[in-house]
Amino acid sequence: MCTNRQYISEIDGVSIVDLIQLYGSPLFVTSESRLRINIRKILHSFRENYPYIVHGWPYKTNYIDAICRILHQEGSWAEVSSLLEYEKARKHGVGGEKILFNGPHKPRSILECAIAENAHLNIDHFDELKLVEAIAREKNYRISIAIRINYKSEFITTWERFGFSIDNGEARRVCNWIKKSPFLTIDGLHCHIGTSIINPDAYKEQIQIMCDFMKDIESDNETEIKFLDIGGGIPSLDAFQVLHCNEGGYLVTIDDYSKTICNALKFELSGRNKRLPTLIFECGRAVIDNSQFLITKIIGVKRLPDGKQAAILDAGINILPTALSSNHPVALSRQHSDQLIETVLYGPLCTNIDIMRQSIDLPILYKDDLLIFQMVGAYNNTNWMQFGELRPAIILISELGSHNIIRAAETVADVCRNERIPDYLLVTSPPEEGEWVADPKVRVTITDPTPSS
Repeated sequence: MCTNRQYISEIDGVSIVDLIQLYGSPLFVTSESRLRINIRKILHSFRENYPYIVHGWPYKTNYIDAICRILHQEGSWAEVSSLLEYEKARKHGVGGEKILFNGPHKPRSILECAIAENAHLNIDHFDELKLVEAIAREKNYRISIAIRINYKSEFITTWERFGFSIDNGEARRVCNWIKKSPFLTIDGLHCHIGTSIINPDAYKEQIQIMCDFMKDIESDNETEIKFLDIGGGIPSLDAFQVLHCNEGGYLVTIDDYSKTICNALKFELSGRNKRLPTLIFECGRAVIDNSQFLITKIIGVKRLPDGKQAAILDAGINILPTALSSNHPVALSRQHSDQLIETVLYGPLCTNIDIMRQSIDLPILYKDDLLIFQMVGAYNNTNWMQFGELRPAIILISELGSHNIIRAAETVADVCRNERIPDYLLVTSPPEEGEWVADPKVRVTITDPTPSS
């Protein structure tokens, strides 16, 4: 159970009530100032501890165009994992040399484009590797690539479905295969160990394993690894205050992550007679999560048989899928009574799983009250779906306090735009008995539904 006494009447100085009157409910609100502060703080922390740093903005976290533009303005590269995301990055003017291309599915058409544009390819499986070499052979290119690796760990659940295993020797065999190819060169290693990694020491282990592997494949004195990509996984910044204290109560900060990672890397690289590799990291949650809010209106209140208060909201898990796995902080937009009762927050969908919060202590609620879900910037605008309800608008509050729509609210026309009705289904009245309909393959037999007396 989570107790909540917080009230939020405005976001970045803009009244929540005014926003709902202007744009309707539900409504996603993104804070540009929070977003820029977050990425600047993270980049500064890493750059203080290591000279060659690149942040790749993971598009799958949130690829709303305005958000990507802000992060590219701040110097982040694009980390993409699909044709859709690669094309969005190109649309934003990101050159291939600043695109990190991950993921297990890279169709030939977009691979050819990525190779021509010198994108950073992180190869996920052997069939993809063979396809990349075939393209390079046809074009008579010699291209540099990286491979994704995985390993077993005490800190994390192994993501063994992605990349090549160090433990069973597959990663080493793939490197040997690449070295023999006249069209390929390996110059990078990529490894993503998971999401919301609470213990920074998990990254220390990751750095050690990646560097040991790097030294092994560089032992031929011909190979040089120029990029070490440690993926993402750093938790949402605001979540540190609640979730990420160690047993002694010590608060883990972004500086703890950057120092642990960078100091481990410098230690492992000491004595290496080559230029320091560029350290790439791809954190998403820590950048965006606390920069976005979801405002929702209560459309009904009831008492459940067990005595709990239940509020029905106009926002459901179709637009906030992370509610299924996360207890997002919830605030009210105005002062209520100090008396708190256990409450369940339901969405509007006609499905039993549409629960926005299973249990939270809130004051007595009323129809038309506004609730604000916080820390919703990651994996909602990219994973939401059109199920039962239209998806709402997303607005951006600028650093100067102005606000603009960055994604318009969905309409019925938007939902139906790609649908097609065959001609024979355009008939609006039922055919007579035995009549042929427009499709000659379909014959309709009409029977009288009235039972005989």
